[in-house]
Amino acid sequence: MRYSQDHKAQTHQRIIKEAAARFRRDGIGATGLQPLMKALGLTHGGFYSHFKSKDELVEKALQAAGEEVSVRCAQLFSENRPLEAFIDAYLSEWHKSSPHEGCPLPTMSSELGLRGQASPTSDAVLNARLEQVEQALGAENAADQSLIIMSTLVGALLLSRSVENPELARRLLDVTREHLKKQVE
Repeated sequence: MRYSQDHKAQTHQRIIKEAAARFRRDGIGATGLQPLMKALGLTHGGFYSHFKSKDELVEKALQAAGEEVSVRCAQLFSENRPLEAFIDAYLSEWHKSSPHEGCPLPTMSSELGLRGQASPTSDAVLNARLEQVEQALGAENAADQSLIIMSTLVGALLLSRSVENPELARRLLDVTREHLKKQVE
């Protein structure tokens, strides 16, 4: 039975959406193609009618995750105190506990760096946040400050997700959040 082009396009998008969530939650290496496709009720062999390789899916999933996060960030950066809102949201318990819905940088950056090839999509995701932070800062050295803020946010969130002690995880978020907010006042 042949499916319509629309059906193929919808299936393609379903694969990307599921992969974006799994790559953020479990990591790229730990997300196998067979379990991914099975979760969607599809066959492993069907993957290759949609993508040339897992690397192609990684780029498309990272792009989709970045676009999803951009919508949330646009809302945060339209608030009265945009940097405080962004910092609060980024270093929130929800963001720590919901990597499958959050920023892809903390989960995927280390793996992308280890692949041996840079990701232009990762650059785009990071540059979008840097630009928003830089505009919100409006300071003379805003470009440098935005790099420090994003590096600190990603690092603190990554560390909070990696420690077993819940008190330490909470402190990593709380102390970093308060420090950054003082820096941007």
